Amino acid sequence: MRRREFITLLGGTAAAMSSAGRAQQPERVRRIGVLQGAATGDPELRAAFAAFQQGLQQLGWIDGRNVRIDHRLGAGDADNLRKSAAELVALAPDVIVVSGSAALAPLLQTTHAVPIVFVFVADPVGSGFVKSLARPSGNATGFMAFEYSLSGKWLELLKEITPGLKRVAVLWDPTIAAGIGQFAVIQSVAPSLGVELTPVDVRDVEQDLAAFARSGSGGLVVTVSGLTVVRRALIAEVAARHQLPAVYSFRGFVAAGGLISYGADNIEQYRGAARYVDRILNGEKPADLPVQAPTKYELVINLKTARTLGLTLPPSLLARADEVIE
Repeated sequence: MRRREFITLLGGTAAAMSSAGRAQQPERVRRIGVLQGAATGDPELRAAFAAFQQGLQQLGWIDGRNVRIDHRLGAGDADNLRKSAAELVALAPDVIVVSGSAALAPLLQTTHAVPIVFVFVADPVGSGFVKSLARPSGNATGFMAFEYSLSGKWLELLKEITPGLKRVAVLWDPTIAAGIGQFAVIQSVAPSLGVELTPVDVRDVEQDLAAFARSGSGGLVVTVSGLTVVRRALIAEVAARHQLPAVYSFRGFVAAGGLISYGADNIEQYRGAARYVDRILNGEKPADLPVQAPTKYELVINLKTARTLGLTLPPSLLARADEVIE
C-alpha cells in the first residue's frame, strides 16, 4: 500500500471512530423543578401540570429521556413552600417553574442564580419580583395572572347578577402584596356601585362569613391567593350554605361549586411556561424574556349553583360566557 493511501485510510478510520463515539454519547439530561402551592390530588393543578408536560413534549423535551422533572407541592402552607423551595434549589436544576406569589417569594429568597419561570402571579413588579415587565432584569420571568384593574370587574359582575346588592364580603389574604392590591381596587370601585365592603381574612372564612351572612342580602368576592385556591372547595361550600352569590378569580372555583369566575386560563399559563422553559434550556436568560399578561380572560358560570341560589342570570351574561357548567 502506498504511503499516501495508508495515511488517508488512517485518517478516515479515525474520523469514523470519532463520529461513532459521538453517536454513542448519551443525551444530556436537563433538570426542571416545579413548585406548586396546591395540595396533593388537586385536579386543577394536576391538569395544569399535565398541560406543562405536554407543552414540553411538543418542543422535544421528554420527561425521563432528555429532562428530569422534580415536582413539589406546598399545600398552601408557608413553611412547606419554604422547605420545598430550598429542596428544589439544592437539586441544582437548570430552571424552576413556580405557581403563585406565595410560592415565588420564598423561591426568590432562596436563589438569585437559578432561572425561574412563574405563572399565575399578580403584580410581579409591585411585589418586587421583577424590575419591569419588559425587562425583568433578575433571574425570574413568566406570566401574570391579571392586572389589578380586573379586581374591580369582579365586583361589577356581582352587581350585574344581583342589582339590588348593598353589602359585599371580600375574601382576601392581607399578608401578601397581591391581596392588598386587589382589595384596594375593589374599594375604589365600591362607592360608584353603591356597595359597602366587609373584608374577610381567608383564614377565618367559616366563622366570619357566617357572621356576615346573618345580616342577609349580601354577596361575596373572592380574591386570588395561594390560600383561596387551596381552600376553594370549602369557600364554595360556605358561600352556598349561607346563600351568598359569589364571584371568583378562575375556573377552578366554579368547577368546585362556585357561581361565576372571571380570570385567566390556568392551562394556557402553563403552556406558556413550557415555551419559556424551552427558550431558557436553549440558552436564553430570564432577564431577556418579558413578563406576559393574559391576552384573554374567560367567563365561567355554574348554572346548577345559580339555581340553588334562586338566581336568574341575565341572558346577556350567559351569552358572554366562555363556558357554562350545567
